[in-house]
Amino acid sequence: MNKKISALLHYGLTCGLSGILFLLGGCQPFPTKPSALSAPTVSSLPIPVASHEFSFDPARDDVVGTLQVITASKDDTLSDIARRFNLGYEEIVNANPNVDSWLPGAGTQIVIPTQFVLPDAPRQGIVINLAAMRLFYFPKAKAGKLQKVITHPLGIGRVEWKTPEGITRVVSKKENPAWIPTSSIRKEHAKNGDPLPAIVPPGPDNPMGTHVLRLAWPSYAIHGTDKPPSVGLRGSHGCLRMYPEDIVGIYNDVPVGTSVRVVNQPRLLGWRDRMLYLQTYPILEDDKRNHDQLLKKSLSAVRSTPKAKREARAQAKINQALLDEAIRNPRAIAAPITQPDITLKAYLDRARHVQNILPFNATWEGDMDGQLTAAEVLEIANKESGQIR
Repeated sequence: MNKKISALLHYGLTCGLSGILFLLGGCQPFPTKPSALSAPTVSSLPIPVASHEFSFDPARDDVVGTLQVITASKDDTLSDIARRFNLGYEEIVNANPNVDSWLPGAGTQIVIPTQFVLPDAPRQGIVINLAAMRLFYFPKAKAGKLQKVITHPLGIGRVEWKTPEGITRVVSKKENPAWIPTSSIRKEHAKNGDPLPAIVPPGPDNPMGTHVLRLAWPSYAIHGTDKPPSVGLRGSHGCLRMYPEDIVGIYNDVPVGTSVRVVNQPRLLGWRDRMLYLQTYPILEDDKRNHDQLLKKSLSAVRSTPKAKREARAQAKINQALLDEAIRNPRAIAAPITQPDITLKAYLDRARHVQNILPFNATWEGDMDGQLTAAEVLEIANKESGQIR
């Protein structure tokens, strides 16, 4: 038998025997005699797993997912990394405040905030947190089974076209929708020298993408987009934009009649194991509430719930320095504020390092055709949300 073929067969059999090691971080062949064919170079880091679907015990925990860290390659932008890990633009930028969004640079450590404190809302139907620019879908739980949650990033309404808060429901669904812009939207576009037709037909230039879930609120919907990098920005006329790959899953999973609750919670508290976590997002510029007072009330409430009485949670003391740091620098990171004597930097230093590749079972297949250049993303940020990062 040809020596190279023999070596390949031997390596394949070895990898099959060490499948568990492969899942944990790449195939690690057992020691063998030297071969004319050297084994492929593999990473010793674990493979990232998809960060959009989790199971949890709602009577016990409020936090899902795992904080991760990757090493950027020379061609990465934060926008590319965000889509790879099912994050929105603002999420990835806030988590990495000292990193150049467009040229992170090969070897730069990038925090991937794929751990989430669930919104303070009933765990049923769709819950949308505007401050997090994120959707959470809670399918009906089966008796005796853990609760499931599916979460994806969103683009939300601009200040002058803000997405409303409150409770509504999905009233219809449609594939390949036409877009009928309202008279006010057409007037705005005409004023900006970008006139719109009365109807935008289905196709690659349709701002609604390929699928839409219409809400009981007239003129509002959850839909895809022809501009994927706008997900995670305040860039819409009030509707909720999703990555093209994410809207397909939600469209298929969510039945007509599902409740939709829209909240605005920039400071989220929740329990996991014996720790109380705080996840903070920048407060939306048109949100004028007293959030320090709201957090004080939330801290009191979360420590008096039945969950707080489990596993000696009630005795856990707040790490005031870490709490203050999270409030001062909202980075979309869930931090354990009852873990004593730890700073946010020390916590991030302990985060799980994974390979910089598409996660296992990710919603996106890595097709870059829909990704825009840095200049085009900046244009969207300037034109649609007024925020430059």
